Amino acid sequence: MIRLDGGTFLMGTDGDEGFPADGEGPVREVFLDPFYLDATPVTNSQFREFVESTGYQTEAERFGWSFVFQGHIPKERYSELVVDTVAEAPWWCRVNGAAWSHPEGPDYQIAERPDHPVVQVSWNDALAYCNWAGKRLPTEAEWEFAARGGLEQKRFPWGDELTPGGKHLCNIWQGTFPDVDLAEDGYSAPAPVHAFPPNGYGFLTITGNAWEWCHDWFHPTFHLVGTRHNPAGPPRGAARVMKGGSYLCHESYCNRYRVAARTANTPDSATTNIGFRCARDL
Repeated sequence: MIRLDGGTFLMGTDGDEGFPADGEGPVREVFLDPFYLDATPVTNSQFREFVESTGYQTEAERFGWSFVFQGHIPKERYSELVVDTVAEAPWWCRVNGAAWSHPEGPDYQIAERPDHPVVQVSWNDALAYCNWAGKRLPTEAEWEFAARGGLEQKRFPWGDELTPGGKHLCNIWQGTFPDVDLAEDGYSAPAPVHAFPPNGYGFLTITGNAWEWCHDWFHPTFHLVGTRHNPAGPPRGAARVMKGGSYLCHESYCNRYRVAARTANTPDSATTNIGFRCARDL
C-alpha cells in the first residue's frame, strides 16, 4: 500500500466533457486525513487467496451467471452461451457460469492471468474481501486524490493529453465502439496491473482497465450540501460509485476514464470490467 498524507485538493471538474447526470462538478476544495491505498487493483491471485481461505462465494457464483462483453464470446458459441442481453446496451450479454474465476464464461480460466485485476466482483464482494484483509474501500474523494497523483485539475493521472507523444498510458478502447477494437494500447481486455507506468504517487492502472468500486453511495448533487472534510457520500442510496473507467471506455460513448469522472452501479452488479482496490486508515 502507498501512504498518502492527505490535505486539501480540488475535486471534480467544471469542464463540459462529462455527463450532466453524473454530477462531476463543480470543482470544490476537499480536505482528507492521511490514509493508505493499494498501489494496484486487487489481482486474481490475491482474490483467489481470499476465496481459498474463507470459502467465499461471490454473488455472480451464487446467481449462476454474470455479464460478459460481446467481443469476448466466441461467435460459434454465442447462441449456446448467451441467455439474454441488456436492452439499452446489447453488447452486455448474460452468460451462465461467468464469475471471477471464469470472467468471460465457463470456457475461460484465470490460471494464466494471476496479475490481472480480479473482475466479476460486486461491491458486496469487494467489501467482503476488504473485511478479510483488514482494509476498506476508498471513498470517492480518496480515490480521486490518489488518481490525480499530485497534479491539480488535470484530465488524467499524467496530465491533460490522452496520449502524450503518441504513447498510450492506459487501457481504453481504440476504434469504433462496440464493434471494432483496434487495441492500439496493446489490450482488448483487462491488462496486467503493472502494464502501464505509475502516476506521480505510484499508483498503477488507476484509470482505464477496470472500473473500481468506491465506498460511497452515488448521488449527483449530494456533494453540493455534504461535508467537504473527509466526504464519504450520502447515508443511503440505490447504487455505489465507481471510478476510473475501463478498457471499454471510448470518447464516442463513455469518456469516464478522466480522473474527475464518475458513474455508479447497484451493489450486487458484476461484469468483466469492474474490479476494486483497498484503502486503510493510518
